[in-house]
Amino acid sequence: MIRIVILGTGNIGSHLVAAFENVSAIEVVQVYNRSEAGLKELRFRGSKTTQLDQLADADCYIIAVPDDVVAQISDNLPFENRFVVHTSGSVSLNELNSKNRKGVFYPLQTFSKNRKVYFNDIPLCLEATNQKDLELLKTMARTISSAVFEIDSEKRKHLHLAAVFVCNFVNHLYHIGHEITENHQLPFSILIPLIKETASKIERDAPMAMQTGPAKRNDTSTMKKHLDLLDIPIQKELYKLLSQAISESYGREKL
Repeated sequence: MIRIVILGTGNIGSHLVAAFENVSAIEVVQVYNRSEAGLKELRFRGSKTTQLDQLADADCYIIAVPDDVVAQISDNLPFENRFVVHTSGSVSLNELNSKNRKGVFYPLQTFSKNRKVYFNDIPLCLEATNQKDLELLKTMARTISSAVFEIDSEKRKHLHLAAVFVCNFVNHLYHIGHEITENHQLPFSILIPLIKETASKIERDAPMAMQTGPAKRNDTSTMKKHLDLLDIPIQKELYKLLSQAISESYGREKL
C-alpha cells in the first residue's frame, strides 16, 4: 500500500483526499493545512495537523497549495530525501527544494470545493527527477484516473497557459453573457444548449474548423450593432479584440 500525506485543503487538496480515500491501494495517512478552519471543513477521519514538524512518515507528500506558497512549504519541510510533489500547472519542478526528491502530480481540471468531480477522466500530468519515483506517481495516478501523461515542466507551463484560455477566459465570457441576459430579463439557461454544442463540436474537429459567427464571416454590420449595445468599456474592448483575432485568423480585415 502506498502511503501519502496531502498538504493543503483547498480546491485541489480536498478533492484529492476524497479521491484517494476510496482507493484500497492508497492510504491517506495525514492531511496538513496551515489553518485549523480548513481542516475542520474537510471530511476526513484520519490524522490532521497544522504543524509541519508533525508530518507523518509517507511514501509521497503532495503539496496542494496556491502556486505562490509551493516553494515556501517545500523549503519548510522538516525532513530530507523523501519524495515531495506539487500539483501546480505553472510551477516548475525546480522550485521544489532539492533536499527532497522532487515530482509533479498535476490534475488538469477546474476544481471547486462544492462541486463533485470524477477523476477517472481527469488528465493527470506527471514529472519526477528519477524513474523510480515517476513509476510510483504513475501507480498512484492510475488508481484514480485512466488519463495519465508524463509531461515535463517546460511543456506543462504551456499546457497551463492553454488551459487558462479554454477554461478561465471562457468562463469569464460566460459571466459577461450571464450579465447581458440578466440585465435584459432573459434566462441565461437559454444559452446552455448553445454552450454544450460548441464544446461538443471541438471533440470532433479542430476549433479552427468549427468557428462560426459574425467575425468569422466578416459581418461588420452585425458587429457594429453589437458594439453599440455594449455600454461597459471593457466589454466593448473585449468584443473588438476577440472579433479582430477571429477575423485575422481567417484572413479578414480588422473591424
